[in-house]
Amino acid sequence: MNTPPSPHHNVQKERRGLNRLIHAAGYSWAGLQAGWHEAAFRQEVLASIVMLPLSFWLGQSWVEVALLAGSVLLVMMVELLNTAIESVVDRVGPEWHDLSKRAKDMGSAAVLLAMLFCGGIWITAIWQFAHTH
Repeated sequence: MNTPPSPHHNVQKERRGLNRLIHAAGYSWAGLQAGWHEAAFRQEVLASIVMLPLSFWLGQSWVEVALLAGSVLLVMMVELLNTAIESVVDRVGPEWHDLSKRAKDMGSAAVLLAMLFCGGIWITAIWQFAHTH
């Protein structure tokens, strides 16, 4: 016996192959557009416009380029995840709650750690570059 789909049925789960990939890309694009409405994400994107090309000039091997560029992308990824956490918490309810604060604080801490990681990689690479040239 087949049960009818619920009104909250997720059609994306039934898609396969290229159709699923195309729709997933659309959802990802929508996520990037939503992220653009966040000031912190816009600042990170603008910084990446400078830092990503600079990573190819500054890096002395493919590993260094990957670390420099990857650390920049990591900051943006974590920022998007932090924004997603904040959105879900806000969706649950606007009232103050210990767990809501904890979730938002932990998301913020993740962004901070990603930025420290990125900054450490870039400072080390710049220091090494300055001392070898």
